[in-house]
Amino acid sequence: MPSETIVVVGAGIIGLTTALTLQTHLQPTQSILLIARDFPSTTSLNYASPWAGAHYRPIPGKTPQALRESAQARRTYAAFKKLVSQEPAAGIKEVEGIEYLENPPEEYLERKGVEDAYSSYLDGFRELGSGQDGRLPDGVKWGVRYKTFVVNSPVYCAHLLRRFVLNGGRKMTYDLAGLNEAFYLDANVKTVVNCSGMGLNDPKSFIIRGQTCLVRNPCPITLTRQNSDGTWSFCIPRPLDGGTIIGGTKEPDNWDPNPSPETRAKLLSNAAKWFPFTAESKGQFDVMRDIVGRRPAREGGVRIEVERIVDGKTVVHAYGAGGRGFELSVGVAEDVVGLMFEKGILRTKALL
Repeated sequence: MPSETIVVVGAGIIGLTTALTLQTHLQPTQSILLIARDFPSTTSLNYASPWAGAHYRPIPGKTPQALRESAQARRTYAAFKKLVSQEPAAGIKEVEGIEYLENPPEEYLERKGVEDAYSSYLDGFRELGSGQDGRLPDGVKWGVRYKTFVVNSPVYCAHLLRRFVLNGGRKMTYDLAGLNEAFYLDANVKTVVNCSGMGLNDPKSFIIRGQTCLVRNPCPITLTRQNSDGTWSFCIPRPLDGGTIIGGTKEPDNWDPNPSPETRAKLLSNAAKWFPFTAESKGQFDVMRDIVGRRPAREGGVRIEVERIVDGKTVVHAYGAGGRGFELSVGVAEDVVGLMFEKGILRTKALL
Protein backbone atom coordinates (compact mmCIF):
# COMPACT_ATOMS: atom_id res chain seq x y z
CA MET A 1 0.00 0.00 0.00
CA PRO A 2 1.49 3.41 -0.95
CA SER A 3 2.26 5.81 1.87
CA GLU A 4 -0.07 8.75 2.48
CA THR A 5 0.96 12.19 3.75
CA ILE A 6 -1.36 14.30 5.87
CA VAL A 7 -0.36 17.95 5.61
CA VAL A 8 -0.94 20.24 8.59
CA VAL A 9 -0.83 23.93 7.68
CA GLY A 10 0.29 26.32 10.42
CA ALA A 11 2.76 26.05 13.31
CA GLY A 12 0.92 28.18 15.85
CA ILE A 13 -0.29 26.64 19.08
CA ILE A 14 -3.32 25.02 17.38
CA GLY A 15 -1.29 23.62 14.49
CA LEU A 16 1.51 22.28 16.67
CA THR A 17 -0.89 20.66 19.16
CA THR A 18 -3.02 19.18 16.39
CA ALA A 19 -0.03 17.75 14.53
CA LEU A 20 1.31 16.17 17.71
CA THR A 21 -2.10 14.72 18.61
CA LEU A 22 -2.58 13.33 15.10
CA GLN A 23 0.73 11.48 15.34
CA THR A 24 -0.69 9.16 18.00
CA HIS A 25 -3.45 7.98 15.66
CA LEU A 26 -1.64 7.34 12.37
CA GLN A 27 -1.63 4.10 10.43
CA PRO A 28 1.85 2.72 9.58
CA THR A 29 1.32 3.93 6.01
CA GLN A 30 0.55 7.52 7.06
CA SER A 31 2.88 10.40 7.95
CA ILE A 32 2.51 14.11 8.72
CA LEU A 33 4.16 17.06 7.02
CA LEU A 34 3.88 20.35 8.94
CA ILE A 35 3.94 23.36 6.62
CA ALA A 36 4.21 26.92 7.92
CA ARG A 37 5.48 30.36 7.03
CA ASP A 38 6.74 30.79 10.61
CA PHE A 39 8.06 28.32 13.16
CA PRO A 40 8.95 28.81 16.87
CA SER A 41 12.50 29.84 15.95
CA THR A 42 11.18 32.89 14.06
CA THR A 43 9.38 36.05 15.17
CA SER A 44 6.68 37.76 13.16
CA LEU A 45 3.89 40.14 14.04
CA ASN A 46 1.45 37.80 12.28
CA TYR A 47 2.72 34.70 14.09
CA ALA A 48 0.78 35.21 17.28
CA SER A 49 1.58 32.19 19.46
CA PRO A 50 5.12 33.08 20.64
CA TRP A 51 3.88 36.55 21.68
CA ALA A 52 1.13 35.21 23.94
CA GLY A 53 1.11 35.71 27.72
CA ALA A 54 -0.14 33.01 28.18
CA HIS A 55 -2.30 31.71 30.99
CA TYR A 56 -5.23 29.38 31.47
CA ARG A 57 -8.29 31.45 32.33
CA PRO A 58 -11.86 30.14 31.97
CA ILE A 59 -14.65 32.25 30.48
CA PRO A 60 -18.26 31.43 31.45
CA GLY A 61 -21.12 31.64 28.96
CA LYS A 62 -24.19 29.80 27.72
CA THR A 63 -24.05 30.29 23.95
CA PRO A 64 -23.20 27.21 21.84
CA GLN A 65 -19.78 28.71 21.14
CA ALA A 66 -19.12 29.39 24.83
CA LEU A 67 -20.19 25.88 25.85
CA ARG A 68 -18.05 24.30 23.12
CA GLU A 69 -15.02 26.34 24.18
CA SER A 70 -15.63 25.53 27.84
CA ALA A 71 -15.47 21.80 27.06
CA GLN A 72 -12.30 22.28 25.01
CA ALA A 73 -10.72 24.34 27.78
CA ARG A 74 -11.54 21.75 30.42
CA ARG A 75 -9.67 19.05 28.48
CA THR A 76 -6.72 21.39 27.99
CA TYR A 77 -6.60 22.03 31.75
CA ALA A 78 -6.35 18.28 32.40
CA ALA A 79 -3.60 17.93 29.79
CA PHE A 80 -1.60 20.84 31.24
CA LYS A 81 -1.84 19.29 34.71
CA LYS A 82 -0.39 16.06 33.40
CA LEU A 83 2.31 17.84 31.38
CA VAL A 84 3.50 19.87 34.38
CA SER A 85 4.15 16.71 36.37
CA GLN A 86 5.81 14.82 33.51
CA GLU A 87 7.75 17.46 31.54
CA PRO A 88 8.78 20.46 33.68
CA ALA A 89 11.00 21.79 30.87
CA ALA A 90 7.97 22.28 28.60
CA GLY A 91 7.52 25.82 29.91
CA ILE A 92 4.24 25.37 31.82
CA LYS A 93 3.88 25.98 35.56
CA GLU A 94 1.03 25.66 38.04
CA VAL A 95 0.33 28.87 39.97
CA GLU A 96 -2.57 30.48 41.79
CA GLY A 97 -4.94 32.39 39.54
CA ILE A 98 -6.89 35.35 40.92
CA GLU A 99 -9.66 37.29 39.22
CA TYR A 100 -11.16 40.59 40.36
CA LEU A 101 -14.03 42.06 38.34
CA GLU A 102 -15.34 45.57 39.02
CA ASN A 103 -18.19 45.37 36.52
CA PRO A 104 -18.84 41.65 35.97
CA PRO A 105 -20.85 40.65 32.89
CA GLU A 106 -24.08 38.78 33.50
CA GLU A 107 -22.59 35.35 32.81
CA TYR A 108 -20.22 35.72 35.78
CA LEU A 109 -23.17 36.18 38.12
CA GLU A 110 -25.08 33.09 37.01
CA ARG A 111 -24.41 30.12 39.29
CA LYS A 112 -24.71 27.47 36.57
CA GLY A 113 -22.27 29.27 34.27
CA VAL A 114 -19.66 29.65 37.00
CA GLU A 115 -20.01 26.00 37.96
CA ASP A 116 -19.54 24.83 34.37
CA ALA A 117 -16.60 27.12 33.62
CA TYR A 118 -14.87 27.18 37.02
CA SER A 119 -15.88 25.34 40.15
CA SER A 120 -16.76 21.92 38.70
CA TYR A 121 -13.16 21.07 37.78
CA LEU A 122 -10.62 23.74 38.77
CA ASP A 123 -8.40 22.68 41.66
CA GLY A 124 -8.58 24.90 44.72
CA PHE A 125 -11.50 26.97 43.42
CA ARG A 126 -13.18 29.35 45.83
CA GLU A 127 -15.23 32.48 45.50
CA LEU A 128 -13.99 35.53 47.36
CA GLY A 129 -15.78 38.15 49.40
CA SER A 130 -17.44 36.17 52.14
CA GLY A 131 -16.57 33.98 55.10
CA GLN A 132 -12.92 33.16 55.69
CA ASP A 133 -11.89 34.64 52.35
CA GLY A 134 -12.70 38.12 53.61
CA ARG A 135 -13.81 41.15 51.66
CA LEU A 136 -12.92 41.99 48.12
CA PRO A 137 -10.62 44.89 47.21
CA ASP A 138 -12.30 48.27 46.90
CA GLY A 139 -14.42 48.52 43.77
CA VAL A 140 -14.40 44.77 43.06
CA LYS A 141 -17.81 43.08 42.89
CA TRP A 142 -16.78 39.53 41.93
CA GLY A 143 -13.64 37.59 42.73
CA VAL A 144 -12.30 34.02 42.63
CA ARG A 145 -9.12 32.06 43.25
CA TYR A 146 -8.09 28.73 41.74
CA LYS A 147 -5.09 26.69 40.67
CA THR A 148 -4.18 27.38 37.08
CA PHE A 149 -1.30 27.33 34.62
CA VAL A 150 0.98 29.93 33.06
CA VAL A 151 2.95 29.26 29.90
CA ASN A 152 6.27 30.50 28.58
CA SER A 153 4.83 30.51 25.07
CA PRO A 154 8.05 30.51 22.98
CA VAL A 155 9.46 27.66 25.08
CA TYR A 156 6.25 25.64 24.93
CA CYS A 157 5.86 26.06 21.16
CA ALA A 158 9.48 24.96 20.65
CA HIS A 159 8.83 21.99 22.95
CA LEU A 160 5.82 20.88 20.89
CA LEU A 161 7.76 21.18 17.63
CA ARG A 162 10.70 19.24 19.05
CA ARG A 163 8.39 16.42 20.17
CA PHE A 164 6.71 16.37 16.76
CA VAL A 165 10.04 16.01 14.92
CA LEU A 166 11.40 13.41 17.36
CA ASN A 167 8.21 11.38 16.79
CA GLY A 168 8.97 11.24 13.08
CA GLY A 169 7.14 14.33 11.85
CA ARG A 170 8.54 16.43 9.03
CA LYS A 171 8.37 20.20 8.66
CA MET A 172 8.68 22.59 5.75
CA THR A 173 8.97 26.37 5.73
CA TYR A 174 6.60 27.50 3.01
CA ASP A 175 4.25 30.44 2.42
CA LEU A 176 1.15 28.98 0.78
CA ALA A 177 -0.67 30.97 -1.86
CA GLY A 178 -3.80 28.92 -1.14
CA LEU A 179 -4.86 25.69 0.54
CA ASN A 180 -5.02 23.75 -2.72
CA GLU A 181 -1.28 24.25 -3.12
CA ALA A 182 -0.68 22.12 -0.02
CA PHE A 183 -1.84 19.00 -1.85
CA TYR A 184 1.16 19.25 -4.18
CA LEU A 185 3.95 19.68 -1.63
CA ASP A 186 4.45 15.97 -1.01
CA ALA A 187 3.54 12.64 -2.59
CA ASN A 188 0.02 11.24 -2.17
CA VAL A 189 -1.53 14.05 -0.11
CA LYS A 190 -5.25 13.43 0.31
CA THR A 191 -5.90 15.41 3.48
CA VAL A 192 -4.88 18.92 4.51
CA VAL A 193 -5.55 20.14 8.05
CA ASN A 194 -5.99 23.90 7.97
CA CYS A 195 -4.59 25.37 11.19
CA SER A 196 -3.53 28.57 9.46
CA GLY A 197 -4.96 30.95 12.07
CA MET A 198 -6.87 33.20 9.68
CA GLY A 199 -8.07 30.31 7.55
CA LEU A 200 -6.52 31.56 4.31
CA ASN A 201 -9.08 34.03 2.91
CA ASP A 202 -12.03 33.19 5.18
CA PRO A 203 -14.27 36.31 5.12
CA LYS A 204 -15.37 35.59 8.70
CA SER A 205 -11.80 35.87 9.99
CA PHE A 206 -10.34 39.03 11.48
CA ILE A 207 -7.37 40.04 13.59
CA ILE A 208 -7.42 41.25 17.19
CA ARG A 209 -4.43 43.45 17.92
CA GLY A 210 -2.96 42.97 21.34
CA GLN A 211 -0.35 45.07 23.10
CA THR A 212 1.38 43.94 26.26
CA CYS A 213 4.60 44.72 28.09
CA LEU A 214 7.26 42.24 29.20
CA VAL A 215 8.89 43.20 32.51
CA ARG A 216 11.64 41.63 34.60
CA ASN A 217 9.66 41.87 37.84
CA PRO A 218 8.95 38.39 39.26
CA CYS A 219 5.40 37.44 40.18
CA PRO A 220 4.18 34.26 41.98
CA ILE A 221 0.57 34.44 40.71
CA THR A 222 -1.42 35.32 37.64
CA LEU A 223 -3.96 38.04 38.35
CA THR A 224 -6.67 39.34 36.05
CA ARG A 225 -8.60 42.48 36.90
CA GLN A 226 -11.51 43.97 35.02
CA ASN A 227 -11.70 47.72 35.46
CA SER A 228 -14.96 49.57 35.96
CA ASP A 229 -14.88 50.86 32.36
CA GLY A 230 -14.79 47.29 31.02
CA THR A 231 -11.07 47.24 30.15
CA TRP A 232 -8.86 44.45 31.45
CA SER A 233 -5.54 44.42 33.25
CA PHE A 234 -3.47 41.33 33.99
CA CYS A 235 -0.08 39.94 34.93
CA ILE A 236 1.20 36.57 33.71
CA PRO A 237 4.58 35.26 34.90
CA ARG A 238 6.47 33.31 32.25
CA PRO A 239 8.01 30.12 33.71
CA LEU A 240 11.73 29.35 33.45
CA ASP A 241 12.74 32.93 34.25
CA GLY A 242 10.96 34.41 31.24
CA GLY A 243 9.83 37.61 32.95
CA THR A 244 6.25 38.72 33.50
CA ILE A 245 3.68 39.85 30.93
CA ILE A 246 1.67 42.95 31.84
CA GLY A 247 -1.40 43.44 29.69
CA GLY A 248 -3.30 44.04 27.77
CA THR A 249 -5.46 45.26 24.92
CA LYS A 250 -7.95 43.63 22.54
CA GLU A 251 -8.40 45.77 19.43
CA PRO A 252 -10.35 44.10 16.61
CA ASP A 253 -9.29 45.03 13.07
CA ASN A 254 -6.48 47.32 14.27
CA TRP A 255 -3.53 46.65 11.96
CA ASP A 256 -1.08 49.11 13.55
CA PRO A 257 2.21 47.20 14.01
CA ASN A 258 3.77 49.82 16.26
CA PRO A 259 3.69 49.72 20.06
CA SER A 260 1.92 52.74 21.51
CA PRO A 261 3.83 54.53 24.30
CA GLU A 262 0.52 55.82 25.63
CA THR A 263 -0.87 52.28 25.80
CA ARG A 264 2.25 51.06 27.57
CA ALA A 265 1.93 53.82 30.16
CA LYS A 266 -1.72 52.97 30.77
CA LEU A 267 -1.06 49.23 31.08
CA LEU A 268 1.73 49.76 33.62
CA SER A 269 -0.24 52.40 35.53
CA ASN A 270 -3.26 50.10 35.88
CA ALA A 271 -1.15 47.12 36.94
CA ALA A 272 0.91 49.14 39.43
CA LYS A 273 -2.22 49.60 41.55
CA TRP A 274 -2.30 45.92 42.50
CA PHE A 275 0.92 44.23 41.30
CA PRO A 276 2.78 42.31 44.08
CA PHE A 277 6.05 44.23 43.82
CA THR A 278 9.06 42.89 45.71
CA ALA A 279 10.74 45.29 48.12
CA GLU A 280 13.78 45.95 45.94
CA SER A 281 11.64 47.08 42.99
CA LYS A 282 10.44 50.13 44.95
CA GLY A 283 7.07 49.91 43.24
CA GLN A 284 8.47 50.29 39.72
CA PHE A 285 8.34 48.03 36.68
CA ASP A 286 11.61 47.07 35.00
CA VAL A 287 10.54 47.01 31.35
CA MET A 288 12.23 44.62 28.92
CA ARG A 289 10.16 45.29 25.79
CA ASP A 290 6.77 46.13 24.32
CA ILE A 291 4.91 43.36 22.52
CA VAL A 292 2.39 43.71 19.70
CA GLY A 293 0.75 40.66 18.15
CA ARG A 294 -2.24 39.88 15.95
CA ARG A 295 -4.54 37.22 17.29
CA PRO A 296 -6.33 35.30 14.51
CA ALA A 297 -10.02 35.41 15.39
CA ARG A 298 -13.20 34.34 13.62
CA GLU A 299 -16.88 35.20 13.86
CA GLY A 300 -18.55 32.28 15.63
CA GLY A 301 -15.32 31.02 17.15
CA VAL A 302 -13.00 28.23 16.07
CA ARG A 303 -13.97 26.57 12.81
CA ILE A 304 -13.75 22.78 13.10
CA GLU A 305 -15.20 21.34 9.93
CA VAL A 306 -14.49 18.89 7.11
CA GLU A 307 -14.68 20.16 3.54
CA ARG A 308 -14.62 17.72 0.66
CA ILE A 309 -13.11 19.06 -2.55
CA VAL A 310 -12.48 17.56 -5.99
CA ASP A 311 -10.52 14.38 -6.77
CA GLY A 312 -11.13 12.77 -3.38
CA LYS A 313 -9.22 15.44 -1.51
CA THR A 314 -10.29 16.70 1.93
CA VAL A 315 -9.60 19.81 3.99
CA VAL A 316 -10.11 19.70 7.74
CA HIS A 317 -10.44 23.21 9.15
CA ALA A 318 -9.21 24.14 12.65
CA TYR A 319 -8.55 27.87 13.03
CA GLY A 320 -9.82 31.12 14.49
CA ALA A 321 -9.20 30.73 18.25
CA GLY A 322 -8.53 34.44 18.78
CA GLY A 323 -6.88 35.05 22.13
CA ARG A 324 -7.75 31.62 23.54
CA GLY A 325 -5.42 29.42 21.50
CA PHE A 326 -3.41 28.08 24.44
CA GLU A 327 -6.47 27.55 26.63
CA LEU A 328 -8.33 25.62 23.93
CA SER A 329 -5.40 23.94 22.18
CA VAL A 330 -5.67 20.36 23.41
CA GLY A 331 -9.48 20.35 23.25
CA VAL A 332 -9.46 21.68 19.68
CA ALA A 333 -6.85 19.12 18.61
CA GLU A 334 -8.87 16.29 20.13
CA ASP A 335 -12.04 17.52 18.41
CA VAL A 336 -10.20 17.62 15.08
CA VAL A 337 -8.97 14.05 15.53
CA GLY A 338 -12.45 12.91 16.58
CA LEU A 339 -13.97 14.49 13.48
CA MET A 340 -11.36 12.83 11.27
CA PHE A 341 -12.25 9.43 12.73
CA GLU A 342 -15.95 10.17 12.26
CA LYS A 343 -15.41 11.00 8.58
CA GLY A 344 -13.17 8.01 7.94
CA ILE A 345 -10.02 10.07 7.33
CA LEU A 346 -8.35 8.31 10.26
CA ARG A 347 -8.86 4.65 11.06
CA THR A 348 -8.33 2.77 14.29
CA LYS A 349 -4.91 1.20 14.41
CA ALA A 350 -4.93 -2.51 13.79
CA LEU A 351 -4.17 -4.64 16.87
CA LEU A 352 -1.02 -6.73 16.43
